[in-house]
Amino acid sequence: MPPDSVAPAAVSGHCAPGFEGVRAAFERNFREHGDVGAAVTVTVDGEAVVDLWGGHADEARTRAWERDTLVNVYSTSKGLTALCAHLLVDRGELDLDAPVARYWPEFAQAGKQDIPVRWLLSHRAGLIAPGEPLAVPRAYDWDDVCAELAAARPWWEPGTAQGYHAVTFGYLVGEVLRRISGQSLGAFLRGEIAEPLGARVFIGTPPEEHAGCADMVGQLDEARLAERLPGIPKPPFSALADHPLAAVALAMRYIPTGDVNSAAYRCAEIPAGNAHATAHGLATVYGALAGGRLVRPGTLQAMRRPQSLPDEPDLVLDALSPDGTQVCWGLGYMLNHQGTAGPNPRAFGHGGAGGSYAFADPENRLSFAYTMNKYGGDTSGTDPRNKGLITAVYEALGRMRG
Repeated sequence: MPPDSVAPAAVSGHCAPGFEGVRAAFERNFREHGDVGAAVTVTVDGEAVVDLWGGHADEARTRAWERDTLVNVYSTSKGLTALCAHLLVDRGELDLDAPVARYWPEFAQAGKQDIPVRWLLSHRAGLIAPGEPLAVPRAYDWDDVCAELAAARPWWEPGTAQGYHAVTFGYLVGEVLRRISGQSLGAFLRGEIAEPLGARVFIGTPPEEHAGCADMVGQLDEARLAERLPGIPKPPFSALADHPLAAVALAMRYIPTGDVNSAAYRCAEIPAGNAHATAHGLATVYGALAGGRLVRPGTLQAMRRPQSLPDEPDLVLDALSPDGTQVCWGLGYMLNHQGTAGPNPRAFGHGGAGGSYAFADPENRLSFAYTMNKYGGDTSGTDPRNKGLITAVYEALGRMRG
């Protein structure tokens, strides 16, 4: 249904004085960019100066989007996953320079015995996929996936290049965390971060929460992607070794695809890409991070220290970014070297396929989160919806601070 054929979305919530431009940008996303349902939250000094939601939680527009509506945020999940690991670092339980095999002995197979944990978080381990993709329902079997990755050979010499681990990131980091803490990543996130902060963020969403989940509307445009990157394998898979590296990583999207609105998908723990969250929940987590409430200052600085070389290509993402958008990786986070998260180059966070985005800006004591159910831009840096909101946030902040 084209956006001009439906009634304007009702927007609820509040903006603090001076942030009215964010509301205007949010309303414009429905009117001009086709949002179906969405939310945006901005915190300053831990207080929500913007907390807006509107539209509908389903394609038929029968369910209103509420403040507590959860939605799949795809790779915005990676920021939550990385944060769980950094809590263990902050407590002295995880050494990022130690070999992964110290915590996960089976990982030492296939020449991987010296790969440090740091390379998992900075997309330098070369483990963008096992030898063959795992189809649903194997993807929902944590032990099965991790056994395949432990046995896999890297796709390039670890440490020599970076390449976005689109789906495997979550299993790799999550299994290290599980070996140390004895908890799944989703359980750790709930007990150590979400529940203490009162933040509605889940990896492995409990069935009792499913009625409050928005349905995703639309998916990645496969035809457009095929034009950009020919040769992406589809089931039944041919040998992945015959395909470009970016295609290998994207073939792994079949791990979680299934039906992203299904109960099985929502219950599964796929920490690289199936967190279900509210914008308020994400902004609460990043606001606590920006305010120094989750990790010590030294850990916070290390999290956003560049792990990429200057102008280093990403073997996966560069093939998917015809606009030339480059990524600079911190330890599990996208760093703001191109200004997609506002003017502070020290801001950091993660975006997700479709358009969701969340980040912390410690220098401005600010956090931002945007969630939506209409699949839009492929990366956080190219979606006009979150870009417009972020621009309005910093314009407001600039006016207020003179």
